[in-house]
Amino acid sequence: MKDRMGKELSGGEVVSKGLNRIKWIWLDLVLFKLNLVSAIIPFHSVRKFVFRLFGLKIGKNSFIHMRTRFFNPAGISIGVGSIVGDACFLDGRARLTIGNNVDIATGVMVYNSEHDIHSENFAPIDGEVEIGDYVFIGPRAIILPGVKIGKGAVVAAGAVVTSSVKDFEIVGGVPAKVIGERKAKDLHYKLGRARLFQ
Repeated sequence: MKDRMGKELSGGEVVSKGLNRIKWIWLDLVLFKLNLVSAIIPFHSVRKFVFRLFGLKIGKNSFIHMRTRFFNPAGISIGVGSIVGDACFLDGRARLTIGNNVDIATGVMVYNSEHDIHSENFAPIDGEVEIGDYVFIGPRAIILPGVKIGKGAVVAAGAVVTSSVKDFEIVGGVPAKVIGERKAKDLHYKLGRARLFQ
C-alpha cells in the first residue's frame, strides 16, 4: 500500500496511519459540535460549561463571545477576567496561553501551527503562543506561531504579528512593527462585563 505521496508503506505504518485517521475524524466531530455551540448558544455560562467539557481551560470572569472557533481546545488556556470577542479563531494544536485581563477584539485569529513552505512535503511547524496579562489585541489582528506578547502590550487592528512583542510595546502593520509604547505601566484594571447574548 502507498500513501498519498506515493511512498510504499509497511504494515505497521498502515496501522499507524489508520489510527491517526480515526483520531482526526474524532477531532473533526468534536470541533463540529464545539463550533455549533459557539455559533447558536447565546448564553456565556452554557458555552463556558461546554468549552470546559471539551478541555478548554478558562478562568473565572472570563468570557468568549459567540462564533469563536477553536482547533484542539485542550491546548488552550485563558486566565482570569479576560474577554475574547466574537468571530475569533483560537488554535490549540500547540500550547496557547492567554493571561489575565486580556482584551481580544472581534475577528482576531491566533495560530500556533503553520506549514513549512520550503519543506518537500509541506510539513507542519508548531510554535507555542503566549499572550501576557493586560494585553489588548485589536480587531482582525493575526498572531502567528511562536509569538510571545508581553504584559500590557497592544496590537493594533489588522496587524499581522510574526515575532514577539515586548512588555508595553504597541505594534501595528503587516508585518507588525513597534509604533509606540504604552504610557501606563502599573496596570490593575478589570475589564467590563461581556455583552449579554453575544
